[in-house]
Amino acid sequence: MRNIVVVDAPSNLGLRPPAPGTVPGCYKLAGAMRERGILRRLGAFEGGVVVPPRYDRGDWQEGDGVFNADAIASYTVRLADRIEHHVRAGDFLVVLGGDCSIQLGAALALRRMGRYGIAAVDGSADFRHTGNSPSVGAAGGEELALATGRGQADLTDIEGLRPYLRDEDVRLFGMRDDDEDRAEFRDLKISNATVGEIRQWGPDTVARAVVQTLEVPVLDGFWVHLDADVLDPTVMPAVDSPDDGGLFPDELLALLRPLVNSPRCVGLNLTIYDPDLDPSGAAGDLLADLLVAAFAES
Repeated sequence: MRNIVVVDAPSNLGLRPPAPGTVPGCYKLAGAMRERGILRRLGAFEGGVVVPPRYDRGDWQEGDGVFNADAIASYTVRLADRIEHHVRAGDFLVVLGGDCSIQLGAALALRRMGRYGIAAVDGSADFRHTGNSPSVGAAGGEELALATGRGQADLTDIEGLRPYLRDEDVRLFGMRDDDEDRAEFRDLKISNATVGEIRQWGPDTVARAVVQTLEVPVLDGFWVHLDADVLDPTVMPAVDSPDDGGLFPDELLALLRPLVNSPRCVGLNLTIYDPDLDPSGAAGDLLADLLVAAFAES
């Protein structure tokens, strides 16, 4: 068995302020999961913390590109260094975010090592770019576009490795049925399954079928990106953009298990849960339980 190693990536650099003069609270995700005993419950080893730069949008205005771009770029390199070290050692990484821009650290690390795929379990595609939107700004809603080479070079071409992920190596799960990005994905041939389709076919069946497409010789492995907003807001309200029509816990668990237990899966990152929006702690308890259960034998 591979060692599970937990690394904290408590960056909120990719999200807009929830209110003037405040910062997004998702940087507390890692601490909230640790408070719930994640290391002990996973039987994991300590991987430490990659401390992010200070959140400061300065005088950024709409039309200026991605805010906090310099900070995100430098953080991506440092997080990639940590992830690369452990993946090369044969460890399975669990990276606790943070917002979705931390996925760039994983994508860059894996691109350094070869060709990897991604299984993104997310309530939205995070595929905003200037080709489909009048402007960009928050990398947490754009990280998949950035990772596939769409966007400003300081984020898409770090170390001259653009793109970090190829379109054909992306698998998306959990978008809402009315997601506007689906038409673009059809044109790009980016594989995706909405909540309705996952329910129609069965989450376990969908996940196992996708794993087969990722366990192929052309790929060196794959990564799982898990955004808490894939869950329905009736059970996971503590996210920045809760949208109705999400997955329920048993569905998410059935989807995750085949992914993280594949011998070709090298790691997972968890993002967007905001403890500031969870005064009772119930949503955090649920998320920790789901994460632990995903690694347990079914």
